[in-house]
Amino acid sequence: MTDRPQSSARRERLEAALRANLKRRKAQARGRAEDAGGPESHDSAGIVADKPDHSA
Repeated sequence: MTDRPQSSARRERLEAALRANLKRRKAQARGRAEDAGGPESHDSAGIVADKPDHSA
């Protein structure tokens, strides 16, 4: 790698892009957390319906 200093404009542009990316990822995580709060369990493989109920 090189040890040349970055230009201030490039550095500011990268910092802004990183901040925007972080905000977007946090918003996505909040959205997923709200969706996951429901009482339903996730069963994309269809395994739960095949298992017998041994709760009695």
